[in-house]
Amino acid sequence: MVSRTRLKSILTGLALYTMAALMIGYFGVNAYTGKYGLNARQELDQEIIALTSELQRLKKERAEGEKRVALLRSESLDPDMLDERARFQLDYASPRDLVRISKSN
Repeated sequence: MVSRTRLKSILTGLALYTMAALMIGYFGVNAYTGKYGLNARQELDQEIIALTSELQRLKKERAEGEKRVALLRSESLDPDMLDERARFQLDYASPRDLVRISKSN
């Protein structure tokens, strides 16, 4: 009976250590590859860089659009801008205009 209790205590200890090692391994793997792990952080950093560059491009595009709109305001109406927008909207070209048609793929 002494040997069975000793064997049981050894197996119980071994089982506890095994379960603890498995839990530590599980959390370690998730810390590296999980949704909020180290790999996910690197992917988020790359996405932040891409979105930041897109934001800068869109801000520049908006500033150019606001500049063009400002030229069409009644306080400072630019005749060339008005003529350009009217021709574009009406799809009109004067016989004296040089028209360049680009091929799109």
